[in-house]
Amino acid sequence: MKSLMLGVIGVILTLVLLMYLAYKGASIILLAPILALLAALLSAGLDAHLMATYTEVFMKAFANYAKSYFPIFLLGAIFGKLMDESGAAKAIAHGVAEKFGKERALLAVVISCGVLTYGGVSLFVVAFAVYPIAASLFEQSNIPKKFIPPAIALGSFTFTMTALPGTPQIQNAIPMQYFGTDAYAAPMLGIVSGIIMVSAGIIYLNREIKKSQGKGEGFEKADEELAVTTEESLPPFWSSITPIIVVLVLNYILGRVVYPKIDGSYLEKFGTDLQTVSGTWSLIISLVVAILLTILLNRKRFDSILKNLNKGTLESLPTIINTASVVGYGNVIGSLAAFEIVKNAILGVSSNPLISEAISVNVLAGITGSASGGMSISLEALSEQYLTMASQAGISPEVLHRIASLASGGLDTLPHNGAVVTLLSVCGMTHKESYRYIFVVSVLIPMLTSIIAIVLGNFGVV
Repeated sequence: MKSLMLGVIGVILTLVLLMYLAYKGASIILLAPILALLAALLSAGLDAHLMATYTEVFMKAFANYAKSYFPIFLLGAIFGKLMDESGAAKAIAHGVAEKFGKERALLAVVISCGVLTYGGVSLFVVAFAVYPIAASLFEQSNIPKKFIPPAIALGSFTFTMTALPGTPQIQNAIPMQYFGTDAYAAPMLGIVSGIIMVSAGIIYLNREIKKSQGKGEGFEKADEELAVTTEESLPPFWSSITPIIVVLVLNYILGRVVYPKIDGSYLEKFGTDLQTVSGTWSLIISLVVAILLTILLNRKRFDSILKNLNKGTLESLPTIINTASVVGYGNVIGSLAAFEIVKNAILGVSSNPLISEAISVNVLAGITGSASGGMSISLEALSEQYLTMASQAGISPEVLHRIASLASGGLDTLPHNGAVVTLLSVCGMTHKESYRYIFVVSVLIPMLTSIIAIVLGNFGVV
């Protein structure tokens, strides 16, 4: 009993250390295996078999995760790089801003970010592409600069990342492997959740902007010189947005029309089935076509297509390796006898699989500072139990998929989250100036939305 309790302490201690040391800037790639082996040592003592735990549990889970998701990380990064370097991302943001005008500056920024992220462009690319346009619009409307980060966060970290059906973001792709679903899982639940998030976020930010302006606050000019982008220097709006439309439409056609009609019996010799892999295959093919189309439409705008392909490839590596390391850590934790106590505690929170799933994904996403990492740890350990519980309760696996995705976008954006730190840096703001607004739009509102989605999911909304 003492060893089990020491093991539980080890699990909790290493999770806390993971959060604290990651916040302090320690590399997850180095941190994850060390903390995983520390947890194993505290749990099993001299019987921990540390080398076997490292090579046969940690690295095996690391490799399996990379096998499943590396193509999506890779292609997403390349697509984002090409959209950025060609000017297509800026053209979309500029076109949306022109459409809405300075009178609706906040809405223009949110929609610009939403269009780009819904099409699969990395939120890091979006931040760099949209910030200069957002700064110009906010200056014309005299909106305090501290509201730029939450506006970009609302458009990038919330409804297009986790809610809207078909989004190619990794947070919507991960549940497909565990629940046999596709990117369009539970479309009505996703659409309703997306509308709630974006509407509540815009209402909240508009209210806070008016309060600040009422106190005499306005746009504070920064010292840096913003690059002036003219419409003439950008590619046409419609050619820029076409690859994004292609990703969404082709992904739907392949996942919902083409693959369901194909005989996938040949996959038995590979140890899988078509339902398990078709969602990932659809996304891979859609991104490849979008990449080729982006190159074709903007070939004269690239100094070197090969150089940009190489840059996108290299930029994908830290993200996939970081996340795979977190998954490796989670698998070691899941293999420990002490984790049974933790798992039973999580499952014991509620007999309802949607509630239990949302809590476990949210908490682990908060601890790891990663929506994809937290969700992967939770689903790797508990997805089979959730499927069994859902089947008994008459809940569709599609609802499990959507709730897992929604829950991953809650506590993940606590102050130590890398995307939050990067966004504030790009916008020249500090946590003190802008984070409270980011917290409301990307943590509080998504968590409240998840609660509503759980209620709707239990009533059969799919």
